[in-house]
Amino acid sequence: MSADFTLSAEVRDESQLGKGASRRLRRSGKVPAVIYGGGEDPVSVTFDHDTLIHSLEQEAFYSHILTVDVAGKSQRAILRDLQRHPYKPTVLHMDLLRVREDTAINVHVPLHFLNEDICHGVKMEGGAISHNIAEIEISCLPKDLPEFIEVDTAELKLNEAIHLSEIKVPEGITIVELSHGEGHDHVVVSVHVKRAVEEEPVVAAQGEEVAEGEAETKAEDDAKDEDKSSGDDS
Repeated sequence: MSADFTLSAEVRDESQLGKGASRRLRRSGKVPAVIYGGGEDPVSVTFDHDTLIHSLEQEAFYSHILTVDVAGKSQRAILRDLQRHPYKPTVLHMDLLRVREDTAINVHVPLHFLNEDICHGVKMEGGAISHNIAEIEISCLPKDLPEFIEVDTAELKLNEAIHLSEIKVPEGITIVELSHGEGHDHVVVSVHVKRAVEEEPVVAAQGEEVAEGEAETKAEDDAKDEDKSSGDDS
């Protein structure tokens, strides 16, 4: 893994715990967080919001072993949960899970689709590519954790698909979904026939509107004729 992420954390004391204290911390530019797991007690900490936002802009951050400095002690952890404000570019809370080199971890990693511009089903047969899955959950030791998994679409033909079981993953990595048995070998990416632009229904609808307008006009004319006829009869 080429990226390297080191975060500096400050331990929260008793006065900085609770909802009210967390709101005050956020107003001061801090992000409340918890580090847990790895056979140690959980620790409540804070991170600098602006520094954290900068790291979150990088895709690798979400599937990378992070180095977290807490009170002069470095710990290795992965991002387990992230809570964002519903409409503001603000992080509300973060959970980090400590990792141990001898213990497998489950992590969601993004898929990178290769050779879509020369995909057989697209270039030679005029199809279109559909991505059904953007990331997968894998299980591996921390040392084997990749930043992403590549999916080569070059040989994919029209009306063909690549399933989870067909993804080539590095040695030491397993795809968690496949461990659940039959029915979980989902389609990851496929090539399908391009949908034609359906303009006929629009034209038909316009024709119907014209027909309805003509019918209303005819009905009004008929009504006038009837009124006129009634007047003549009288």
